Amino acid sequence: MHMKLNYSIEPQPEKTSKAMGKELHISKKHAHEIASAITGMKVNTARGFLENVTELKQAVPYKRFTRNIPHRKGMCTGRYPQKAAKEFLKVLKNAESNATYKGLDSENLKITHVGTKTGHTYIGQFKKAQGRATPKRHETVSVEMIVEAQ
Repeated sequence: MHMKLNYSIEPQPEKTSKAMGKELHISKKHAHEIASAITGMKVNTARGFLENVTELKQAVPYKRFTRNIPHRKGMCTGRYPQKAAKEFLKVLKNAESNATYKGLDSENLKITHVGTKTGHTYIGQFKKAQGRATPKRHETVSVEMIVEAQ
């Protein structure tokens, strides 16, 4: 059963559209870094950026979780979180579809807010030798995105 998730901010409904991805099976650290990277971008620019990340052409700059992460060519520390970028692409396309449904111009949309929240942790087990087991924790992340017409 899913828990009711509310948006962290309430924008103006006439100029904005919202989308949310609930309990995505991605890393919360990768989700935080992608969210901080695409906040403030135009929707077309963000889509191209995320597609380049999934194709290993462009790295996501890491600002917060930088321990043991190498520098990338032409930028600071970064990685290529492909799985998280694919999930963010789905949420971005959903927000853009919601904007066109509301009658907003899809060419002039800007991402004003991207928030990440930790979801449920599913617990499983790793089987080991001699009848023992180690807990296995699957963490989930919920992503909320708000785009605004400029």
